[in-house]
Amino acid sequence: MATPTIQSPCIKLCAVDGETGFCLGCGRSLKEIGGWTKFDDAGRQSVMDMLPDRLDHLRALGKLGGQR
Repeated sequence: MATPTIQSPCIKLCAVDGETGFCLGCGRSLKEIGGWTKFDDAGRQSVMDMLPDRLDHLRALGKLGGQR
């Protein structure tokens, strides 16, 4: 399998928020985390494009504190 051209956004802080379903480290869902290596470049980029808004939402909910 070829190495993905878009690297994983994982920061090794893996904890999924029960309310939103998003990882408190990277902002991905469990489905996205599990399928990451199977996604093509466009699929990974699509997820990457959503992560800043997801992390901002988690921060607004008080779930991230001052991280990132």
